Amino acid sequence: MSFTTLGLSETILRAVTERGYTEATPIQKQAIPAVLSGGDLLAGAQTGTGKTAGFVLPILQRLTDTPAKSQPRGFPPVRALILTPTRELAAQVEESVRHYGKYQKLTSMVMFGGVGINPQIDKLKKRIDILVATPGRLLDHVQQRTVDLSHVEILVLDEADRMLDMGFIRDIKRILALLPKQRQNLLFSATFSDEIKGLADGLLNKPALIEVARRNATADTVAQKVYLVDREKKRELLAHLISEHNWRQVLVFTRTKHGANRLAEQLDKGGISALAIHGNKSQSARTHALAEFKKGSLQVLVATDIAARGIDISELPHVVNFELPNVSEDYVHRIGRTGRAGSEGEAVSLVCVDEHQLLKGIERLIKRELPKEIVPGFEPDLNAKPEPIQNGRGPRPGGGGGGRGGQRPGGNRPAQKPAGRSGGQGGNKQPSQHRSGGRHQ
Repeated sequence: MSFTTLGLSETILRAVTERGYTEATPIQKQAIPAVLSGGDLLAGAQTGTGKTAGFVLPILQRLTDTPAKSQPRGFPPVRALILTPTRELAAQVEESVRHYGKYQKLTSMVMFGGVGINPQIDKLKKRIDILVATPGRLLDHVQQRTVDLSHVEILVLDEADRMLDMGFIRDIKRILALLPKQRQNLLFSATFSDEIKGLADGLLNKPALIEVARRNATADTVAQKVYLVDREKKRELLAHLISEHNWRQVLVFTRTKHGANRLAEQLDKGGISALAIHGNKSQSARTHALAEFKKGSLQVLVATDIAARGIDISELPHVVNFELPNVSEDYVHRIGRTGRAGSEGEAVSLVCVDEHQLLKGIERLIKRELPKEIVPGFEPDLNAKPEPIQNGRGPRPGGGGGGRGGQRPGGNRPAQKPAGRSGGQGGNKQPSQHRSGGRHQ
């Protein structure tokens, strides 16, 4: 279906065409008319389906068609608020707002932690129609009374499942309490867990329901393969695969920040350019690594799950699970970085004896058995005994890591006092988005 049939203005269509898009994806075909109608929306969409344009384009249209109400004194009110779980995703979404809205008389800004707050305060003194923010830094501004949320007309919760997974539910509820009751709510989630359904029931008013792929489905455009290997030979095998097949742009996942650092250093010393990206890296280092990777001058980007949310690279050819995730659903998120918007991609998993149960959990989740291969010279020891996963967060007994509960056995981790906040937080102890460590990998 062409974008021209979806009820968007000529100026928005011009910006879309300039980005090289003419045909709407399935989520865009359904979401754009639903958002334009003014009603609430609950949308299930995997990463790479074009969901960002699915809400950005109609929001631009709606705000342009409806003049802003007279502004009170003080900080100008925000008209549309888009909440995202990570800095990278926030930056990506706001970039899309600017690209698609280049011919509209609307303003936008991105707000996240890890950078100075004063430049953000200066920007907020001017009119901001569309604010893209992470929950922790937004609440920092709320406490300092530098942002006005009392006139928000449209709220978007993007990747809501990941926000809940990262422990943002209390922050989200605090933000919701600051918004006007009459507003349009749009909730996007890759999965529909019971937690998501509970959030949707309390937030949405008779929403339209869109689900463009079956729950926890993997894209048909992604070729998936498992290489069986001993744990000690994983790095050598990865280097061999990259060199043998001349892979030029490879996103590699590890479970931990320390593991990401170590792997990137080892690959780099071996002549394969690599950098790590995770929550302990400064925002400038993360931005630099991502920019180098996007333009192709960096061959390998090693990432943890949370840091990789929001990485949107067109036609990314290769994703490698250097270590399988403890939570099976994260496998779907990981490999969703490739095979996006119809392009083909390859997802490779290096699996040692420790991870056989995790692999079974993933195969149960995606309802298919993954093809397995052994590379000559890297044959695994058939007598090797499995060892516990070395990050203290193994799967639930007998669960194969098949559910979100596998990530935090025995309930939630202890609450941590957020950095960068002074008193008056109402007892909220969820971590601020600009913390490094904690849940923020």
